[in-house]
Amino acid sequence: MGIETSVANKKVKQVCELAKDKIPIPNSKLNPKTNTNSKGKRGRRRRHHKKMVAVSPVQKLFNTCNEVFDSCSTGIIPSSDNIQKLKAVLDNFKPADVGLFPEMPHFQASVAGRTPVIRYLHLHGCDKFSMGIFCLPPSGVIPLHNHPGMTVFSKLLFGTMHIKSYDWVADVPATKQAEVRLAKVKVNSKLTAPCSTSILYPTDGGNMHCFTAVTACAVLDVLGPPYSVPDGRHCQYYLDFPFANFSVNGVSIPEEEKEGYAWLQEREEPEDLTFVGELYEGPAIVEK
Repeated sequence: MGIETSVANKKVKQVCELAKDKIPIPNSKLNPKTNTNSKGKRGRRRRHHKKMVAVSPVQKLFNTCNEVFDSCSTGIIPSSDNIQKLKAVLDNFKPADVGLFPEMPHFQASVAGRTPVIRYLHLHGCDKFSMGIFCLPPSGVIPLHNHPGMTVFSKLLFGTMHIKSYDWVADVPATKQAEVRLAKVKVNSKLTAPCSTSILYPTDGGNMHCFTAVTACAVLDVLGPPYSVPDGRHCQYYLDFPFANFSVNGVSIPEEEKEGYAWLQEREEPEDLTFVGELYEGPAIVEK
């Protein structure tokens, strides 16, 4: 086989040499400096150029999370550069990037008198981070809960949502008589898409928050590290009470600031809270 190929190549070369002598090449297509056909060279260069493959936004998000949370563990916050890198990816995220739109059944209003069902689309989960989307119909509520030792990125893809979040007041321990602990309000306002990505940290940024859908909403959540009971990262729910409801020795707040504080009390997961897992049908994620 190798001999036959060699002979064939020699014959092709001879034919080309003869053709070059007999077929005139118009001077207008010659490069005066090199006396070669420059258009042909450019064409050959283009043929050898590697074809670029577009990366979908959700794949870019996955790749970025892999990098940002590579050394992630409980209480470890990514570097500020990595925080901004991941935030920049999420800030540009759109519902279509994950195959969502408000008219989908996930976001239909619940039957009157029934607690709205929250649907969850799981995108990825590993011991370093998780990616998922919460789909809330109008009036849907994700009750007040925490994110122990975690850094969380939340991107409202569409809709209007009310967010209330708290951070613990570090120098005030839990009271024994009512098992409540003082927390400071971090956010208490509505958010409407398009908007910037919200970020919370293990001890700052509103680690405990509650979402209430004013309209149908979709929230893309990235958690690093994810919830894990064996690793001490259990999701805990809370009730919140006005500061004036409890009196604790040594704890006083000026009257005009009291609305900025509340007492939080641990509770069991609400019985009427319903999460339903749905199949993610958006662009595929290649987990390398």
